[in-house]
Amino acid sequence: MDRRRLLGLGGAFSALGVGAPFALQLAAAGSAASQSAPDYKALVCLFLYGGNDSHNTVLATDTDSWGRYFAARNTGADPIALMPPGTAPTPVGQTSPVTGRTAEADSPEAWGGVLPITPKTAQPIPAGTNATTRTFALHPFLGPLQTLFGQGRLAVLANVGTLVQPITKAQYQAKSVAVPTSLFSHNDQQSTWQALATEGARSGWGGRFGDLLASMNGQNTLFTAVSAAGNAVFLAGQSVVQYQLSTGAQPAVTITSAQGSTLFGSSLAPSRVRDLITDTNVTSSFAADYATVAGRSIAAAATVNSAFGQGVVTALPTAPAYTNPLTGRVETNTLALQLQTVARMIAASSSLGVRRQVFFVSLGGWDTHDFQNSTQPNLLAKVAQAMSYFDGALANVGGIDRRAQVTTFTASDFSRGFTTNGDGTDHAWGGCQFIMGGAVNGGDIYGQYPTLGADVGGFNNPDNIGGAQIPTTSVDQYGATLGRWFGVSDADIDVIFPRLRNFGSRYLGFV
Repeated sequence: MDRRRLLGLGGAFSALGVGAPFALQLAAAGSAASQSAPDYKALVCLFLYGGNDSHNTVLATDTDSWGRYFAARNTGADPIALMPPGTAPTPVGQTSPVTGRTAEADSPEAWGGVLPITPKTAQPIPAGTNATTRTFALHPFLGPLQTLFGQGRLAVLANVGTLVQPITKAQYQAKSVAVPTSLFSHNDQQSTWQALATEGARSGWGGRFGDLLASMNGQNTLFTAVSAAGNAVFLAGQSVVQYQLSTGAQPAVTITSAQGSTLFGSSLAPSRVRDLITDTNVTSSFAADYATVAGRSIAAAATVNSAFGQGVVTALPTAPAYTNPLTGRVETNTLALQLQTVARMIAASSSLGVRRQVFFVSLGGWDTHDFQNSTQPNLLAKVAQAMSYFDGALANVGGIDRRAQVTTFTASDFSRGFTTNGDGTDHAWGGCQFIMGGAVNGGDIYGQYPTLGADVGGFNNPDNIGGAQIPTTSVDQYGATLGRWFGVSDADIDVIFPRLRNFGSRYLGFV
């Protein structure tokens, strides 16, 4: 081992701190050996804040499943049941032949039927259903994702959620097996998805991936974990500091002293201000720390701005205009703008000298207790447009298809209850998520799509507790599968996901 390598490992131990678990210290040391790997990989977490209703996102359409779904959701003051596959949209103001109701712009009758998808693998028939085969579809406004699924670059992971260990309905009712703390709480479940612990957690599994692989990024480890959606515990590591970019790709601090620039009419002022706020030779520890952070931000700003000015970045397509499918009005798709910023960072990765990056983007507003028909469809359409744009932008980055190097995956607090509360849905548990990328084994559904029903009307549903589906796949398995593709070793994955040993399958095969 040469001196430079030894010092590098010493730096890794210092950054982790003496209080870090020894196993994680060893993991950091082991990761340094891979710093010369020539490839590039990026993980992009797309978080849907508020709890997306999976039951209106990915649907089982075989006769038995659809009958249960439609019976449970075609009720209430504003029914949320979607129309079956092949149903033509009913013009607004006319009567739907399916429901007998007058179609409105924000009612399912006006949107047409759900969009069929055909998984490559025949899906297993779960207990409690009379189906002999299972068929599936997506929400009517997820047309771009239907295309990506058919092209093999999008997969569905069914019924995934936070778990301590596998649990059955009987065990849940008997309280004989541990369940996640604060199971139906937004803040706690958002944190558990991102950090495997409730609100107050200090580091997330994305940041921990970054801790292990940041050495592959040379001198620019600051760009290992990048958020285009503000601070996120998912990206917080023990040594990695998440770098935050606005959707305009502008860092928080920019001070220029280039020839011709002025401040208060003085050409010298910009450089003087830079010297003042980055002066660490002060007696106050707070001022010194502030100067360190400000100096790092200024230096990073200069690096990013330079990289973003290169032709390979400026040639990327901009996110297209977005039209709300319910109102016909042009709106800002903030998610598409965030993914545009991520695409720019990926395009600049070579000039930045980085080979492993974890990104975070998000879209809020999914807590659809009320007015689900006027809220969720627009949000789903934004997700579909943004993901399709991102896929297309990565297809040609300086003449190179980068899609196989980038895996994008969705996550959310939890799904929603199977039954409607009249015009919306309440907090639940397990739900479906999407994984997109050129390395994804797409065109398939992974995990066990559950039996549908709500234990009313004679339904025999082994997975349902109070309207919520008990997950059959854990967040730990989801994250471990992504981490293994990213380059994290089996031993390190066991450190990051200590509950993984409770589940039979470590890796789920979707990538």
